[in-house]
Amino acid sequence: MTSGEADVSGGRRRLTSGPGTLLVWLYGVMVVGAVSRSAVQISTEFDRAPLAYSLSAVAGVVYGFITYSLVRGGETARKAALVCCVVELLGVLTVGTWTLVEPSAFPDATVWSDFGIGYLFIPVLLPLSAIYWLRKGARDGDAT
Repeated sequence: MTSGEADVSGGRRRLTSGPGTLLVWLYGVMVVGAVSRSAVQISTEFDRAPLAYSLSAVAGVVYGFITYSLVRGGETARKAALVCCVVELLGVLTVGTWTLVEPSAFPDATVWSDFGIGYLFIPVLLPLSAIYWLRKGARDGDAT
């Protein structure tokens, strides 16, 4: 194993070095943003836009799982994060398209509305970046 490839928790490949550190930080910010936004909206005005607020909560859970997987490290966590990033990207593309085609279905925005425009398009760029990085790490045999 090369330097930085294993962490102190028993030889697990690290996913939080190099670009992985930035991904963990960005996903962490998205967890806080999506979960706090949806918690406030669900607790104060859920009847106004239940679909939008529920989708924001789901986005927060997805972001949380990806963050956890990246921090955990190892091949199983890398595969789980990769699958979750693909699901996240499909969700962003589906909800983004849905909000453009039928805006009346969303009286209020979600994290993924209009492909994440309210979050500077980070919701569509982040899974693309993470998928690239996680696949590159698998091809190279090193996720660092």
